[in-house]
Amino acid sequence: MSTPRVNALRRTGPGLLAWLAGIAFFLPIAWMALTSLHSEADAATNPPSFTAPLTLDGYREFFGLTGGASPWPALINSTVASLTSTLLVLALALPAAYALSINRVRKWTDVLFFFLSTKMLPVVAGLLPIYLFAKNTDLLDNIWLLVVLHTSMNLPIAVWMMQSFLAEIPVAVIEAARVDGARLPVILTRVIAPIALPGMAATALICFIFSWNELLFARVLTGVVAETAPVFLTGFITSQGLFLAKVCAASLVISLPVLAAGFAAQDKLVQGLSLGAVK
Repeated sequence: MSTPRVNALRRTGPGLLAWLAGIAFFLPIAWMALTSLHSEADAATNPPSFTAPLTLDGYREFFGLTGGASPWPALINSTVASLTSTLLVLALALPAAYALSINRVRKWTDVLFFFLSTKMLPVVAGLLPIYLFAKNTDLLDNIWLLVVLHTSMNLPIAVWMMQSFLAEIPVAVIEAARVDGARLPVILTRVIAPIALPGMAATALICFIFSWNELLFARVLTGVVAETAPVFLTGFITSQGLFLAKVCAASLVISLPVLAAGFAAQDKLVQGLSLGAVK
């Protein structure tokens, strides 16, 4: 027989666990933010000093206010590569998912498995041929080569997610649009896209994060002109040592676009993932 105390524990227990999990995930970010506000000497102390004076020297060095390299070209390159590749992925994944979920092609399950199989190849295995291709075509240190690579890398995941989202759309809505004389481009843009907007937002956010965080191809295929933010961040680890406060400041600034995008699209992300992408 349950008591009032047991009932109260059952009501508050899941919420308490959720709060503890949220705090556990937030602690590394809070630690990084606190370290970025310390001087290099205070950041390197072990154990760390919580009462050390705060300073913005790490951010000044990151933004080049003390004579270092400016991060703005790298941030702009990452923004261009991530946004452009994400838009291309959505434009290509929507009709592909339509053909695999609503107007299904023959052996559509084999097609889905083929998309998934393209992610089984280790990225480093394709690095050398891509590098040789970029070198022979004068595409090294070119941001548009990264756009194409990020699009091809994220497209299989986007098709899988969009196929799951579009499978939840009632077929009667699409049939009604066909009866009214709507052609496929109109159906995709004016019927399916508005209904699948939460799923498209979730797909776009994941593709944006993957593209923004991509380091291997950007590190090998870019130099000065097309350098991205993750590559710029690796420049703080030198033979002179690890400048912890400056690295934490740079990491926090470079993470802000992803955090801002996730916060802005959190409602669409929850709705999209609940449509069936993780079922």
